[in-house]
Amino acid sequence: MREVTIHNLSRKDFAPFTAGYCSSFLCRLRGLTFQKQLPPNWGLLLVQERENRLDASIHMLFMQLDLGVVWIDSQDRVVDTRLARRWKLSYIPKNPARYVLEISVERLNEFSVGDQLKIEKTA
Repeated sequence: MREVTIHNLSRKDFAPFTAGYCSSFLCRLRGLTFQKQLPPNWGLLLVQERENRLDASIHMLFMQLDLGVVWIDSQDRVVDTRLARRWKLSYIPKNPARYVLEISVERLNEFSVGDQLKIEKTA
């Protein structure tokens, strides 16, 4: 799986971290299902073909852990954040999004609606 580095340009004290780049339907469908733990310095970036609310929705069925979820638009701006609880049927962002960043719950407070991110391809 390809990886990217996530930077939050709106916060000076933000520690960048690595995320898996997940663009295929099967990869997005699986997401972090069955994952038992998630390191705080890693996440999964689900990449949608287009920016909208429905395509950017996620499910938490069969999840072993709660997740921090950050929805990001095509301009790499945070449009919604949410604590996603395991086994909840679905979460839909308040605004259209192209990217869904799934991270450990501890890092969720490092993102706010309106934050400008940089998604950098890792060599």
